Amino acid sequence: MSKSCPELLREAANLIEEALSRSPTAPAAQSQQIPAAQSRTPVQAEVARLFAPYNIGARRNMTRRPAQVQVSRRSYTHTVCCLADHNADKIPSVLVIAELPHSGLGEQKVTFSGNDHDPMVITNKLIEVFPKLQQGGGFELLKLLGSTRSRNLALLQCPSTGYTLAYLKDPSTMIGQATIYIRPLQQDLPLDCESSRPASGPVIPCITCQMEVPFSEMKLHRLSCNGTPMEEREQEGGQREENDSETALVSDSVPVRSETSAESAVVPAVMVNEELDRKETDSEWKIIEEPTQAAKVFKENLLREHATGKPLRMKMDVRESEEDRERELLLFYKQQQEWACPLHCTLVGDLAIGEGVMRYFMTTIISKLQFGFSLDLGGMGRTLLFEGEPDHLVPAASEALIESNLFRVAGRMLAHTFLHDGPHVTGLSPAVIHVLLNGDPEMATVVIEDCPDLHIRSIIELLEHEELTPEQKATVSDLSMSWDLPAVTKTNRRWLHNKLLLHAVVGRTMRQIKQLRKGLKDVMVWPLLTSRPDVVPLLFPKMAEMQFTPQMLLEEITWPVEDSDDEDFDLDTTCRITGFLRMFIETASSGTLAQLLTSWVGWEMLPPELTVVISEGTLPTSSTCFETLKLPAHFKIYMDFEKAL
Repeated sequence: MSKSCPELLREAANLIEEALSRSPTAPAAQSQQIPAAQSRTPVQAEVARLFAPYNIGARRNMTRRPAQVQVSRRSYTHTVCCLADHNADKIPSVLVIAELPHSGLGEQKVTFSGNDHDPMVITNKLIEVFPKLQQGGGFELLKLLGSTRSRNLALLQCPSTGYTLAYLKDPSTMIGQATIYIRPLQQDLPLDCESSRPASGPVIPCITCQMEVPFSEMKLHRLSCNGTPMEEREQEGGQREENDSETALVSDSVPVRSETSAESAVVPAVMVNEELDRKETDSEWKIIEEPTQAAKVFKENLLREHATGKPLRMKMDVRESEEDRERELLLFYKQQQEWACPLHCTLVGDLAIGEGVMRYFMTTIISKLQFGFSLDLGGMGRTLLFEGEPDHLVPAASEALIESNLFRVAGRMLAHTFLHDGPHVTGLSPAVIHVLLNGDPEMATVVIEDCPDLHIRSIIELLEHEELTPEQKATVSDLSMSWDLPAVTKTNRRWLHNKLLLHAVVGRTMRQIKQLRKGLKDVMVWPLLTSRPDVVPLLFPKMAEMQFTPQMLLEEITWPVEDSDDEDFDLDTTCRITGFLRMFIETASSGTLAQLLTSWVGWEMLPPELTVVISEGTLPTSSTCFETLKLPAHFKIYMDFEKAL
C-alpha cells in the first residue's frame, strides 16, 4: 500500500534529522537548537530546522557585534580658499588670488568624509589638500561678511572641540554655499612655487603687448599686462639684469616663486607681499589698545592712501560779510568730493599762509556747528543745527534744514575736522549718538533733559504725577494722539511717558540723524567709529571735555572803542589792558579758557558776542546776564594782570 504525502514528508524529515545528528561538522550552535525543538510541535520543529541556518547567522551577528552608537558618516563638499597672510581680514585682490595656486594654496573644492563630530576630519583633509598649512601653526576659518559686494571677512569662532563638519553644517553659522577662507594662525605661509606645471594649449599673441603666451597662461598674463611691446621688453632686459642683485636682497626676506618663460610679464611676487604688508599696516588701528593712538593711525593711513588724489581747495574772502563767508563754507561741503584728499585753504584778502589758515577754517566750521550760522535758513533769524541743553543737544527739528540736506553737510564737516585733528562739536545727547551709530532706537537711554522743546517737555513731565486733572489729561492726550499714540489712562501713564519722550528726542530727529550718518560715511571715517566704539567719545566729547581754542574766543569779543559811553580812560590804558587780555587768551590752555568763559557768561557755552569794558576796581568782574567782562585799569605789568584774572 502506497504511503500518503504527509507520511513521506515525515519520513524524509526523520532521515534528515538522523543525518545531521551523525555529521561531525555540524555547528555547535545548531546542535544546541535541535534538542530544544523536542518540546515544540512537529510543525514548529520542522520550521525551526529548515530555517535554522538563517537564524544561527543572525544570532551569531548579534552576539559578535556589541551595541554601538550610530555614527554619522556622510560626505560634505564645499569650496575653500587657503590664504597666505595670517592677518588677512579682507578678500585678496585678483592678482593675489591668481598667484596662490602656484604655491599650493588658493581656492579648491574639497570633499570631507568621516565622523561629523571629529575635528581631525577637517584638519587632516585640509593638510592633505594644502600641505603648507602645517607651517602656519594652526588655522582659522573665515567667511564673507555682509553682502556679496563686501570684501571684509568675518572669523568663524572656533568651538571648544575644534572645527567639525557638524559645526560647518549648522544653519546658525550662516555659511550656506559661501566660500570658506582658511587663514594660518601664527605666521604667513611661504609663496614659493612648488612645481613648474607645463603650460598647455597653443601659443596665442597678447592683443595688448603682442607677447606670445601659452593658452593656459593667458588669463594670468592679462591680469598684469601693461601693454609694453616686445621691443621695449628686450631693451629692458639689460636693466633687469643690473637690478638682479637688488632683487636678490629683497628675495632673501620675501619668498618669490621662480618665473617661467610664459610668466615674464607677471608682476613679481614681491609686489604681492608688499600689498600684504600694506594691508597689515592699514588694519593696525584695530588692535591698538589706546583709542587716541588708534584714531591717529587710522587717519594717517586714510590720508596717505588719498595723498595723490585731487586736492580740495577751500577759499574764504575775509573782506566779505559773515553771511557770505558762511555761504562759501556750505557750498564747499555740499559738493561731492573725496574728502580724504589733500586740503589747501586760502584766505582771500589776508596774508596768512601755512597750517594756521587750515586751523582757522576748522575752528570756524566747528564754531558754526556748535553755536549756529548767521544765515537765516529756517526763518528763525540765527540758524541752529543743534539745540538743547549742554550734553543733551539734539538735531534741530526744522523741515527747512532737512529739505536743504544741511545735516549731511554737518556730518561731512564733523568728520572732516576730525580727520585733520581739528576741534569737535561737544555736548550731543548720548541717545542721539547711540542711534547715529546704528543703535536700536528702542534701546536708547533718553532723559527728559534731551527734549529741547520746553513746551513738549512740560507736557511729558505731567505724566510723572500720579493723578492728572481733566485739563492735564486733555493736554497730554492731544499731544499723544497727534503722534499716533493712544490717549492717557491710569494703566498706560508710565508707558506713554516713555513713548512720548522717545518720539520727542529720537522719533522727530531720525531723518536728521540719517543725514548725519551719510555725511560721516562720505568722509570715510565710518569704519573707525563702528569697529572701535571707544573712539566715538573723541569725535563727540561731552561739554565738560570741550576743547576751546584762543581763536574761538577772540572772534566773538567786542573790544572797547573810543566813543563808547563807558568811563573815560585814555587810549594807552585801554590798549594796555586789552593787550593783556589778548595775551592771556592766546597763551591759556583749553581748560583755563573754559574757566574764563564760565566766569564771563556763566557756563561753558560760547555766546554769539562777548563784551569787554575797562572799569575801576581791584579785580576783574563780570556781568553774566549781559555777557560782559569788566577789567580794572590799574594794572601796569602783565604778571599782576594774569594773577588777578
